[in-house]
Amino acid sequence: MAAEDLPDLLLAIAQGDRDAFARFYQRTSAKLFGVILRILPERSMAEDAMQDAYAKIWRNAAGFDAQRGSPITWAATIARNVAIDLRRRERPAGRQRDDDFDFDMLADGGVSAEQLAALRVCLDRLDPDQRSLILSAYLNGESREELAERLGHPTGTIKSWLHRGLARLRGCLDG
Repeated sequence: MAAEDLPDLLLAIAQGDRDAFARFYQRTSAKLFGVILRILPERSMAEDAMQDAYAKIWRNAAGFDAQRGSPITWAATIARNVAIDLRRRERPAGRQRDDDFDFDMLADGGVSAEQLAALRVCLDRLDPDQRSLILSAYLNGESREELAERLGHPTGTIKSWLHRGLARLRGCLDG
C-alpha cells in the first residue's frame, strides 16, 4: 500500500474499520515509535505512549484534515504530544542530548531530503545555545518552564530566546 493510501485508511478508521486500523498501524508504527523513543528513551514508557497514541488515532481519525498536512505528520504529532505529556508526568532521567537528534526521523512523504538538509544547515548556523534551546523545546518536548529551571533563567527570557532563534531559523530557511 502506498503512502497516498493513508488518507483512505484514516477515513475507513473513522467509520470503525478495524482492518484499516491494523493496516494503518502496520504502515506507520515504525515511524511513530521512533518519534516516541526520541522523547521517551525508556522502552516501557515508549510502548505505553505508543498504545495511547494509537488509541487517540482510533478515536480522532475523523478529525484528520488533509488540507492541514499528511496523515503521517498528523499521526506523528499525536504520538509526539502523547510522549511529551507522559514525559512531563513521569519526568524520566536520561534525556538524550540535543545534538544527537536524528533528522531522518522527520522525513515523511511531505519532507524532502533537500528540506532536511536545509534544516540541518540552518540549525548549524544558529548560535549553539539557540540551537540547543530550539531542539530541547520543539524536538525533545521540554516546556519553557523546564528549560528556565534547567538553565537558571526566567521563563520570559526563555520565551524571548526561543522567539528570536525561531525567527533566525525561519529567515535562513526562507532565504
